[in-house]
Amino acid sequence: MASLHQVLPAAAPSSSSLRSSSSTATRPVVFAKPSHFLTHAKRNHHRRLISCSSSSSSNEGSKVDRRNMLLGLGGMYGAANLLSTPDSASANPIQAPQIDKCGNSTYDTSAGVATQINCCPPFTGSIIDYKLPNFPKTKVRPSAHRLSPEYLFKFNSAVDRMRRLPKDDPRSFMQQANIHCAYCNGGYDQPGQGTLDLQVHNGWLFFPFHRWYLYFYERILGKLIGDPTFALPFWNWDNPKGMTIPPAFVDPKSALYDAKRNQDNLPPAVVDLGFTGSTDPLQVVSNNLTIMYTEMVRGNSDVYDFMGKAYREGTPVNPGPGSSERGSHTAIHAFVGDYKNQPAGEDMGNFYSAGRDPLFYSHHSNVDRMWTLWQFFLPSNKIPDKKITDPDFLNTAFLFYDENAQLVRVTVKDCLDNLKMGFEYERVDLPWLDYRPPAQAASAKVTRAGKTTAKVADTVFPIVLDKIVRVLLPKTKKGKADELLVIENIVVDTSKFLKFDVFVNDEDDNVAEIDKASYAGTYAQIPHKTKEKTATTSIRLKLTDVYEDMDVTDDDTILVTLVPRHQGPGVTIGGIKIIENPTPAPAAAAAAPAS
Repeated sequence: MASLHQVLPAAAPSSSSLRSSSSTATRPVVFAKPSHFLTHAKRNHHRRLISCSSSSSSNEGSKVDRRNMLLGLGGMYGAANLLSTPDSASANPIQAPQIDKCGNSTYDTSAGVATQINCCPPFTGSIIDYKLPNFPKTKVRPSAHRLSPEYLFKFNSAVDRMRRLPKDDPRSFMQQANIHCAYCNGGYDQPGQGTLDLQVHNGWLFFPFHRWYLYFYERILGKLIGDPTFALPFWNWDNPKGMTIPPAFVDPKSALYDAKRNQDNLPPAVVDLGFTGSTDPLQVVSNNLTIMYTEMVRGNSDVYDFMGKAYREGTPVNPGPGSSERGSHTAIHAFVGDYKNQPAGEDMGNFYSAGRDPLFYSHHSNVDRMWTLWQFFLPSNKIPDKKITDPDFLNTAFLFYDENAQLVRVTVKDCLDNLKMGFEYERVDLPWLDYRPPAQAASAKVTRAGKTTAKVADTVFPIVLDKIVRVLLPKTKKGKADELLVIENIVVDTSKFLKFDVFVNDEDDNVAEIDKASYAGTYAQIPHKTKEKTATTSIRLKLTDVYEDMDVTDDDTILVTLVPRHQGPGVTIGGIKIIENPTPAPAAAAAAPAS
């Protein structure tokens, strides 16, 4: 661990936030090389030059020009490409749950014992539609690894006072924790849909629900200490200097402490987003940066690949999680939760109990930061549309108690802009943004290394994924193409932590190394309740950049390797195929030959 700290520079001691620059000049921005953050023999990247647009912002009514906001990189991209095409024909949005009909939530222990728990909130009978207030000043959520002693005292005092509130106060710590339990472990049914579960994970509601959840949690903390400017710290596990549990949360005497964490993963243990089991901290950090680049930049072809699939009234649970939710988000839950000593992975390792760990809220603050980065700052030439305009998405409603213990109804459409909600994030470097895996040095043809023993995919599936599986899969056309890998009819045991990685034409089969061109993406889930104890879903992984980083010039077939990171059964995969990208990026569309 000492060597890791020697090669990773200290975070810049800046308290500046993601605020806009007043300059209107357009100038190139030099993105730092990954080697500035991590010494790794495999890396040999060039610098990338980006220029900021000087056109007017598309975010009307905002006082901040996002295009010039700084993220520790000297400047960033514009938010120009935020148009959208609705996902499909509209049905009906999911309505806010009926609290008076809330029932017991259920979780399964590792021994398979179903346990019921009451996570229902108190019900006052009075619900009002919430309207965002005017914010005289935008609060800045700080990095949890860079808290000042004064800020830490304030944060600890706020959580301590929340813990001391009466148990039936909807603002109390356990009542706040139970929000996640009720919405995520079967406490609510979809209104008007019989006993069909309401589930805010594994679909397009994931980001909006948790943003509202944190918004009110943060305002309650501020109210308890008389400071409306209080902002919830974020655990920046996407940066090498943040890839350990923040020190503020490991003091047993602090209100931020939770004993139900994996003791093997306390500092100085480095977060392993890939769950590879590697004992080399440099390799783990390199894997982490590759994972972040893949889920944020490389692996998505449209807005739903990142946000999650459509989840409307009448939709069964788990339609399909987005890349961030099933990637880094899930990995952090599993890293902190204690599957070895607790009956159901408590606290962070199970949806029913995750909110009982104060670290959960700082984790999700960084998850929300990822959404903000993806919306407004990351390159827009990779995905045509980054905004969902489907009314079934925009009009979905949730219920929360505000800082005054008033039950309020909120909608998705009112939480799409963090600035309009009165908060932004402290500037922190993004080393993963330029961490594209190095190109394969050797030919990527599937005939080498004796891999012709792999079977054709059509003869293999469906299959229980309890060991490494390799299959040959036909492409839609020879060579480099704009294609997607579709893994469909993934049937999962929802009571287990499950994860598998996907590689294409892997050159060395070293499953402890993810930082290579062959890594295409991942699927993972945290234990949660469904009535049938199973759910069926699918994911899509963009292959365009994968092909760019390997020699597939004459290939009409690729080798796909599925690597389970969990133990034992729990995942059955129904099929796998390659399709042409139905929503090519503007650059790809422009480069396509005329028919």
